[in-house]
Amino acid sequence: MADSNQRRPWYREKLVWLVISLPAAAILGGIATIVIATRTSDGLVADDYYKQGLAINQTIARDDAARQMGLVAVLEMGDGGVRVRLDSRASAPLPEHLVLTLVHPTRSGEDQQVILARRGAVYAGALHVPSAGRWQIRIEDEFNNWRMSGIAQFPDDSIVTIDSDVPGS
Repeated sequence: MADSNQRRPWYREKLVWLVISLPAAAILGGIATIVIATRTSDGLVADDYYKQGLAINQTIARDDAARQMGLVAVLEMGDGGVRVRLDSRASAPLPEHLVLTLVHPTRSGEDQQVILARRGAVYAGALHVPSAGRWQIRIEDEFNNWRMSGIAQFPDDSIVTIDSDVPGS
């Protein structure tokens, strides 16, 4: 009978460990959240979003200019580079250089911009292979007179066609 009246030490009780584990889990979760918050960027896509909002009419005008020129671009990626074939249905003169911008919707640190030089009928330049995911592609002339945009899913889309007559193609 003496053994049954004797109490076990507190650390041998399951209920004590259950009560201790709930606040401990909350504290560990809070520490993990603080570590993630301090080590990663909040990923603001554009620092000057207000100015970009005010300039939306100019952007629409540039899209309309590409549409009036009847521009069609075929973008081909591979071997650490990119090639763009640009055709105009309206026989408009084509520029000597293009600006190609790849924009990731949530990871602005991975955005890329490259100047493509004209080599015959094709524009070419060096480009790092983008990470997997959905990317927005912008092609514009070097003087910002017109702009075309499209969407690609990498690495699935190694060849992307952007038609100025089809918005967001």
